[in-house]
Amino acid sequence: MDRFDTLLAFVRVVEAGSFTKAAQTLHMSKTTVSQLVQQLEARLQVKLLNRTTRQVKVTPEGAAYYERVVRVLGDLEEADSGITGELAAPRGRLRTDVPSPFARFVLMPALPDFHRRYPDIQIDMGVSDRNIDVIGENVDCVVRGGEITLPSLVARHVGDLPLGVYAAPGYLQEQGTPAHPQELETAQHRIVGFLRSSSGTIAPIQIRREAESLQIHARHTVAADDGNAYLAAGLAGMGVLWLPRYMARDHVARGELIPLFEDWQADAMPMYLAYPQNRHVSAKLRVFMAWIDELMAKI
Repeated sequence: MDRFDTLLAFVRVVEAGSFTKAAQTLHMSKTTVSQLVQQLEARLQVKLLNRTTRQVKVTPEGAAYYERVVRVLGDLEEADSGITGELAAPRGRLRTDVPSPFARFVLMPALPDFHRRYPDIQIDMGVSDRNIDVIGENVDCVVRGGEITLPSLVARHVGDLPLGVYAAPGYLQEQGTPAHPQELETAQHRIVGFLRSSSGTIAPIQIRREAESLQIHARHTVAADDGNAYLAAGLAGMGVLWLPRYMARDHVARGELIPLFEDWQADAMPMYLAYPQNRHVSAKLRVFMAWIDELMAKI
């Protein structure tokens, strides 16, 4: 193993907080990663990590060394990019995680165009609405609805999703069509709840008309933390939905969903793309972020 391997192993252990997780992202054994870090500490004659049976914590000396090493590894990748022409033709594996409806309705249909532009980029896409440990799971970036406030991540606002309120025809036939948003809080009506993965609570419906602004807390008989499951429950007539318009558009055209409260405006959902703060922004990540910007501008 050369010096580059030892530096990379050290960086991944610091970022993952675990030898096991670091080994998984490097496709090495835990023993090999541990030996590489030990070799680095022996060469520097400095203790970089404090190890216990439960966790790995970086020492003050290790934290200072980590900051320098991250910059060095970033400079090396940039230098390689310049020599190989990666800036003109980015290549390599890009690991990302995106919400399931965003993948289904926006990204997947547009991927053929991205592949034509950048045929040497391999996208490994996790599809979920769960909280992702971006650093620990060695993910290059995530796309999420709602603000991202973790200090370890750089969060870029990439746009806002217009929202609407909808219900299936079958639900409206059974429960009646509400004329005012506050009717959703009565015993007659119910919503499909969307579970926030961070807190396990139900997101309320924020809606406004001129000077009137409401936050609707309605009862539900089913809730989901996945966008596709949430939509499916609404289509099945389980309750009123609060949806990005791009998800509802085709279902409205086919008569499977009916828009409600069209003289009201639901607050838009901000979308963010986030990546590790100390991680070098590679050419492949830069073009992926630019592509996301393009797609969001069309929604």
